[in-house]
Amino acid sequence: MRGAADNVRSPFVASFDCITFLTDYGLEDGFVAACHGVACRIAPGVPLIDITHLVPPGDVRRGAAVLAQTIPYLPPGVHVAVVDPGVGTARRPVAIRASGGIFVGPDNGLLSWAVAAAGGATNAYQLTNGELWLHPVAPTFHGRDIFAPVASHLVTGTDIAAVGDEIDIADLVTLPAPTSRVEGGEAEGEVMSVDRFGNVQLSIAAAEASRIGIGLGSNVVVRCGRRQLTLPYLETFGSVPPGELVAYTDSAGLISLAVNAGDAAERLGLPPGAHVRLTVTPPS
Repeated sequence: MRGAADNVRSPFVASFDCITFLTDYGLEDGFVAACHGVACRIAPGVPLIDITHLVPPGDVRRGAAVLAQTIPYLPPGVHVAVVDPGVGTARRPVAIRASGGIFVGPDNGLLSWAVAAAGGATNAYQLTNGELWLHPVAPTFHGRDIFAPVASHLVTGTDIAAVGDEIDIADLVTLPAPTSRVEGGEAEGEVMSVDRFGNVQLSIAAAEASRIGIGLGSNVVVRCGRRQLTLPYLETFGSVPPGELVAYTDSAGLISLAVNAGDAAERLGLPPGAHVRLTVTPPS
């Protein structure tokens, strides 16, 4: 039997297979479970995919990078991301439609790289329709009380236009694109992120760096500030002895630096955002 709500279901719902979830909430508390519970009550049976909840607290850039690099491997769905140091302030809660799904979260740049990776925004809305929220709304827990319920209504068929007021996609907050340049025999970039193993991901695409000879079997000179070191470019961590540095192409197609059985970020003193230049040593 069809109800009145079926008449306003979004034509996009057929392509939604799941809700995905990324936060900096950690796993020590019940924050993630509370959001899961809200979603399961509104959208029972809809799969929930946890991308990660271990983004460093308040690290919007790290969350944006993880989300953007994961999106190509996720099924079409409603993607919720909450790294929200401005929760409860004037920052807008938004839903953004792009190819393959809808992104729900704070308008602080967190969603911007993933939306671009999904082909760019087609529509955006500020979440102003309180009828889709959980009440009362806690000023410090919009993940549970606004983002999770809105996403759950969307995945079950509510049209995105029902979430609130449409906004100009040009007004969405976007993070600056990471520095990446390959010219004049040099590749220049920055540290995109550091994972839990201490591997240092650079913003330089391996395919682009290959134009200046950086690739498997080459020796790469890494310059950061006054520091300079040379390390081999090989296939994986185990291609060098334990404790040794190696450069390689990571699973996102970017150049990364690692220490076999060690922490490259600590060894090299390279935090996210650090400027790095790469050249290849000439053959002897």
